[in-house]
Amino acid sequence: MIIYPAIDLRGGRCVRLNQGRADQETIYGEDPGEVARSYKDTGAEWVHVVDLDGAFTGEPQNGIAVEQILEAGLKVELGGGLRDVKTVQRLLSLGVERAVIGTKACESTDFIGELVTTYGNRIAVGIDAKDGKVAVKGWVEATNWTSVEFAKEMASLGVTTIIYTDIATDGMLTGPNLAAMEEMLQSVDCRVIASGGVSSREDVEALKAMSEKYSSLDGVIVGKALYEKRVELGDLLQIARS
Repeated sequence: MIIYPAIDLRGGRCVRLNQGRADQETIYGEDPGEVARSYKDTGAEWVHVVDLDGAFTGEPQNGIAVEQILEAGLKVELGGGLRDVKTVQRLLSLGVERAVIGTKACESTDFIGELVTTYGNRIAVGIDAKDGKVAVKGWVEATNWTSVEFAKEMASLGVTTIIYTDIATDGMLTGPNLAAMEEMLQSVDCRVIASGGVSSREDVEALKAMSEKYSSLDGVIVGKALYEKRVELGDLLQIARS
């Protein structure tokens, strides 16, 4: 199982939002590159990056910060505002390992099909669930898709990685929604990355145990708990690799 430490970008800084609310922001760092280097030095291989400005506006806004993170030498998966082929192409050519598509995936299955045909497993789909429904545009709009139905549709198009976020737990440090995660793992065969709510090493241990039952559980994203020092990245990496 892979630990994906998270860097959420807004205005070039490292921030966290509670449940995706723009008015519930906490700033944790002014230098995203420095944060990424600290993850690298601790032993992480990946970093999960979200351009929050891009998610809200529909176009990536934190290019300089992304380049700083890439310079740290980690594998980067990046989402937030990736809604046209040229943008995805540009970011992958810069060195982003995996592009995460959210809103546009709900709007156009043809778009996802085209990307998967061209870029294969370098394309992931972010499924952000609010009360069981997929939410888009920075989590401010709900769709008619249930998270499981949408995941099945994406898998049928050849998507190999889904990042599943339970919005109710994101940034709240209340623990992940394990029941919802298990339902997702039972529903699709592609890799699933858990996101939202991790607040302790016990949460990661629970997901590690789940990954032993479901090999498709690829990893877990950890954000606020690292910034708040509720968990230590080195410790989580040991749990995940044991």
